[in-house]
Amino acid sequence: MHTQSQASPAANDLYLAWQVLRREQPRLRARDAAERLAVSEAELVASRLGIDTVRLRAEWGALLPALGELGYVMALTRNAHCVHERKGFYREVTVSANAQMGLVVSADIDLRLFLGGWVSVFAIEEDNGKALQRSIQVFDRQGVAVHKVFLTAASQLEAWAALVERFRAEAQVTALDVQPLPPREQAQGDAVIDVNALRVGWSTLKDTHHFFALLKKHGTTRTQALRLAGREWAEPLAPGALPSLLEQAAAHEVPLMVFVGNRHCIQIHSGPVRNLRWFDDWFNVLDDEFNLHLKASAVAELWRVRKPSSDGVITSWEAFDRDGELIVQLFGARKPGVPEREDWRALAESIPALEV
Repeated sequence: MHTQSQASPAANDLYLAWQVLRREQPRLRARDAAERLAVSEAELVASRLGIDTVRLRAEWGALLPALGELGYVMALTRNAHCVHERKGFYREVTVSANAQMGLVVSADIDLRLFLGGWVSVFAIEEDNGKALQRSIQVFDRQGVAVHKVFLTAASQLEAWAALVERFRAEAQVTALDVQPLPPREQAQGDAVIDVNALRVGWSTLKDTHHFFALLKKHGTTRTQALRLAGREWAEPLAPGALPSLLEQAAAHEVPLMVFVGNRHCIQIHSGPVRNLRWFDDWFNVLDDEFNLHLKASAVAELWRVRKPSSDGVITSWEAFDRDGELIVQLFGARKPGVPEREDWRALAESIPALEV
């Protein structure tokens, strides 16, 4: 990949510092390298312009459907504690008229895209020592990776160069307007919440997608609502129980829906999990088309959650970190309009809740 870029001296220094770090720790991932070098991952990627990286135009309405031309790819979405990788095809892409929301709803790659937070995008060709790894990588205003798409051995390689040329930004500049994360809104005290109204609103839900609106209406955080909803709707579980649930789902061939997201993207796997492995404190699903990497020690709270809907009660397991940020959600595999699977419900309900 050849491109002219306007690299600042600071970007050149950053790239050189990164290369020194990579020689010392060749297995270090870009996200962790950026943290060591006290920059954002987007700034680290931008320092490669003119070497193996091209800055693209952030034209989501055209770029996202064009990813379908690459054929069989691997989509990656992560947060601080969990990585979700799903192979398949970028098909059935919809971007709203105001380019603030997007959907990918193919049978394999299933995404909810909050495009208002998508700011910069790069095409990367990296020699990883074994092969040339090609990817499209998207970052938010904080320089945090939102979503990445990697070519596979089965991708349409001939489409890559044409796609990069079509969306190449006119100015190949390393400068990024990286902004600090806005301060978190302070949660209201429990005494301020109208608990009875919250419980009534919860009990009358008709669609699980309306849950966020319920939280907003009552001015409560997600974990606060779980605590206040009552054990009919939410029960705390031992945080270490999550790997056990996945192991039982694999053993009994119970298909799941696995949701992992960040502030600007949610990625969903629907189907079985089979090949499960521990590596240090990371619990992994290592199937051919779906990989999950969960830092199990980061799960500070785990809840069994029940939400009413027009299809009956929908049961989920929801894991949170110590800051109350959602790490991963598990549901039984289902389609809208179809009741929850009995085998999933039995499994989800089989592990005892913690005593208050």
